[in-house]
Amino acid sequence: MIRGVTLDGAVDGLIYYLKPDFARLQDYQVWIDAGTQIFYSYGVAFGAVIGLSSYNKYHNNCYRDTLVVCTINSCTSIYGGIVVFSALGFMAKQQNVHVSEVASSGPGLAFLAYPAAIAEMPYPPLWAGLFFFMILLIGVDSQFVCVEGFVTAITDMVPRLRKGKRRELFVAAICFFHFLIGISMITNGGVYVFQIFDYYSCSGVVLLTVAFCECVSIAYCFGGNKFYDKIHDMIGFYPNRWFLICWYGITPAIVLGVLLFTVTQYQPTTYGDYVFPSWADGIGWMMTITASSAIPVVMVYRLLTTKGTMSERIQYLITPQVFGVEEEVEKNKLELKNISLMPPLTGDYAA
Repeated sequence: MIRGVTLDGAVDGLIYYLKPDFARLQDYQVWIDAGTQIFYSYGVAFGAVIGLSSYNKYHNNCYRDTLVVCTINSCTSIYGGIVVFSALGFMAKQQNVHVSEVASSGPGLAFLAYPAAIAEMPYPPLWAGLFFFMILLIGVDSQFVCVEGFVTAITDMVPRLRKGKRRELFVAAICFFHFLIGISMITNGGVYVFQIFDYYSCSGVVLLTVAFCECVSIAYCFGGNKFYDKIHDMIGFYPNRWFLICWYGITPAIVLGVLLFTVTQYQPTTYGDYVFPSWADGIGWMMTITASSAIPVVMVYRLLTTKGTMSERIQYLITPQVFGVEEEVEKNKLELKNISLMPPLTGDYAA
């Protein structure tokens, strides 16, 4: 960063990065991109944060952790923007063009625009090596979190995967499957495959749908006030009541609004000047539907297979079920029963 901000033209890049353009707030795509960036930056709706937090102790200060993680992520994003746009400002100065003409969105920014700016610096191999080493570390770090979060959820539902070497083999299988998918993205047309996966399978509609369902589940199924009390039980004090307002109204409204904008203002996927054919977008929408449909499909299945009247089923299904609690209760009952059946102590033992 120090080297970047001292380059000739870096100030132009930083102004372009930091100066707000309020007219862009009328563009729905800005809101969609901003929401997606927040989701990626904070790990919202991916399940990784929840999966990793399950390893914490019950009385861990999750309120403090939330504020720390959000602050660090936001500062890291700002830091990354300063590094990138200072270099882009330098590149624009060298080419005698405006910064907007050298800045691009998506993978082109990291793999085309920024490397081109590095090539204009003194000692380009040094800076290029450091930059791509950083990209490698970020990618590996992200994979650790995503894979661990996914594996934790699966092994919680299928406890037998924890026995022996099964967990390690399961992780190896998941990583190998990801590896096979990744191979398709390093071919000559790999960037187009990446664009389809990025636009349809792990952002936009999928994340917004999951986030909206999470908000509704916490606020209106489990109960926002009950959740608020549970946090107090864990950390010993009540968080700011602003969280309650967000859970009940602000967050679901914003997420639903961005989701509706995304669907109603949909446009075919593009990469640069290339417009993807309809069959490619069709494959992308199949990815979206496959990922998003898990929630309603499981909901309908559980409603149909649970015993009782419809109101009883709903009440039972919105009540949190803790894995292993029922078995532990039955075990304790059996131990108490065995103790009650023991013959009374006599003689010296009774004394």
